[in-house]
Amino acid sequence: MSDRLAVRKTYKLFIGGAFPRSESGRSYPVHDAKGRFVANASQASRKDARDAVSAARKAFGGWSGRTAYNRGQILYRVAEMLEGRRDQFADELRRAGASKQAAAAEVDAAVDRWVWYAGWADKLSAVAGASNPVSGPFFNFSTPEPAGVVAVVAPDSPLLGLVSVVAPVIVSGNTCVAVASEPAPLPAITLAEVLATSDLPGGVVNLLTGRRVEIAPWLASHMDVNGVDLTGVAAEHVRGLEEEAAGNLKRVLRPGKDAWTDDPGTARMTAFLETKTVWHPVGA
Repeated sequence: MSDRLAVRKTYKLFIGGAFPRSESGRSYPVHDAKGRFVANASQASRKDARDAVSAARKAFGGWSGRTAYNRGQILYRVAEMLEGRRDQFADELRRAGASKQAAAAEVDAAVDRWVWYAGWADKLSAVAGASNPVSGPFFNFSTPEPAGVVAVVAPDSPLLGLVSVVAPVIVSGNTCVAVASEPAPLPAITLAEVLATSDLPGGVVNLLTGRRVEIAPWLASHMDVNGVDLTGVAAEHVRGLEEEAAGNLKRVLRPGKDAWTDDPGTARMTAFLETKTVWHPVGA
């Protein structure tokens, strides 16, 4: 029997719940830890970044308007599906250079971390909000609200790092445009397949593959982006992106301020929240 012709895959972007090619038609080769060709990944362009922001903005109203309990249910369903693809994720991490044991541990940690954030969906408002004592016949409440569209540059930990920066953004009702690990994008692409077949509405998470140094400035300067997480940005590029983000006073989470490698706390969830304070007369 003759050898089969190799099928050279080109993985696509994830925008608005669909899998489009880059509008530029560009792609770049992905290699395993031994330098062997694995697949091609789409190389996102400026137009792709703009399309992703538009999809995130379109999804924001519906996602932020859901009950916190429902968002938690949806995120937990994503964790269940991550668990179901455990072997595939582990295989992709091994190709990126992880040992068999380390790959399995990273997948388990990613699933556990997603579950952890899902559990915070209906608790965050109580922890981050308050009933404030005031002088006079009034109730005074402070409640957290999502900032809007958040752009995230993920670290090079292909799965756990990506989960650690995306999950805390969307759990509170924000929508997200994430730039995946450049050298090892396959776990991000598989995560996109999980999200597309889960109950998560299209556009809540949008995943771009390609060159960080090319995509990040477009997202940082985009006037319809409300916050940027620079976790995966090299130190020498942080200052320039902060200056780009200042154009519309974006919230900026700098690398190292709350390291994704630490045990998770509430800091990443509250980084992209706005606090609204409401007065209401007693007895009205």
